[in-house]
Amino acid sequence: MNPASPSTVLPDAASALRPSACPGLLRIVAARDGGICRIKLPGGELSAAQAEAIANASAQHTAGVIELTNRANLQLRGVRAGHEAALVATLIDAGLGPGAASGSERMGDRAPTDSAEDDHGHDRKAHALDAAAADDVRNVMISPAAGRDPCALFDTRPLCTALLTLLQSEPRFAALSPKFALLLDGGERLARVDHPHDVWLAAAQDSAGAARFVFGLAGCPTVDANASANTHIGGKSPSSSGNAANSSERSHADATGALASVLPSQVPALVRALLHTFLDLAAADATRMRHLLDTHSADAILQQAQTYVDFPLTRDATLAGWRRSTTADASLRLGAHAQRAADTWHAGGQPPLGRIDATALHGLAALAQQHGDGTLRITPWQSVLLPDIQTHAVPVVLAALNALGLACDCAEAITHLIACAGSTGCAKGLADTKADALNLAKRLPASVDVHLSGCPRSCAAAHCAPFTLLAAAPGMYDLFRRDQGPGFGRCVARQLTVEQAAETIARLVRSDT
Repeated sequence: MNPASPSTVLPDAASALRPSACPGLLRIVAARDGGICRIKLPGGELSAAQAEAIANASAQHTAGVIELTNRANLQLRGVRAGHEAALVATLIDAGLGPGAASGSERMGDRAPTDSAEDDHGHDRKAHALDAAAADDVRNVMISPAAGRDPCALFDTRPLCTALLTLLQSEPRFAALSPKFALLLDGGERLARVDHPHDVWLAAAQDSAGAARFVFGLAGCPTVDANASANTHIGGKSPSSSGNAANSSERSHADATGALASVLPSQVPALVRALLHTFLDLAAADATRMRHLLDTHSADAILQQAQTYVDFPLTRDATLAGWRRSTTADASLRLGAHAQRAADTWHAGGQPPLGRIDATALHGLAALAQQHGDGTLRITPWQSVLLPDIQTHAVPVVLAALNALGLACDCAEAITHLIACAGSTGCAKGLADTKADALNLAKRLPASVDVHLSGCPRSCAAAHCAPFTLLAAAPGMYDLFRRDQGPGFGRCVARQLTVEQAAETIARLVRSDT
């Protein structure tokens, strides 16, 4: 992705907007195929009316590509030059902007005053900076099935709202990187728990059955394959046969493991304390919690965080072997699955390589209104979930999802592929990864996860895939296989065509089985 260019929404504030390569709603970043506008969705949720607004805006102001991201957000690609201000205004009017830019104080809607400053002593330039920063920090991930998953230990939706309010309301948090992110895990089976987060919190139960949240830094909740081995705080240590995806990443992703636990009511205060502690202790060039852990121990971080809260924050030794009590199952994002409430289902489908157009988004909005609860849930697997479907409507919804071009069965190879924008959308891409991925999908064995990356930055994947094809030239890739090391893993072949890569992957899979 090219370096960011200032948003043109507020020309008088452009110089105040902090530089970043991350697109946002208020920061449209230039790319080879046009501007990129990223829309952060609270808890991944999008109302049907908002989906309609995005579809209309995409058709009017962009090249028509709508991407579902691996952070459960949406982004519009190919924003046309000169359309930036109109696009952003439309999205803000649809309620898709940050809290600081809502209501009567939406960016650009403030009443003029007699002086360069408003009644509160903030000029428009500072207000624009606040809005952009509030947009940047809206990074809280929950399960797309939060509140509905039958296996959940806690409904994280109200806590997610509280954390988003916290992030946007404290001016000091504007200094956080746009990539600084929180995970709030309610114990659902449909959960993305292999993405490293700067702060993660996972629901658990104490010995009396009361809910608490275990937390750690710079990683993910650890999952054990034998999920019933440790379902409570203070339970005995699990076996070493943990979930393969988690265990292979723990060495570099889960920097602290579980440190301690707090009551659900204490979660916002805990997060506030940890964020202030990060800003207190981190070096000027440190942007992520893992950077702070390079210079400060977890105990030192907890000690500093203790100064911000009135409940104990010391390491709990009984959590040293803690594991998430439910094994996550990503396949539940596809097809139809029963929810907690009787006679209700969620139905999910995945567009090829996470891309849809305005027509498909209009169709999804109509389905949500006709058969669901009027909302869509974007998932961190670049798919979409429609909740609260009655049993009798499930076959109709699944057929409609297929008709819109979404895959609803994990047996379809395309549901196992991810690819970055590639050379058609990014100046750093060495190959057309999107087209090559579609070609690869026709040749792969079933249920093989593959990541295609146009350059070493790995923008499309926040986790390590079993196989990665790293572009070396147009149509040519180096094949990596995940191992216990950092990065993509071990290089097993170089300079392969897509056809050769498919044959090599198939051979490696056969040798494993």
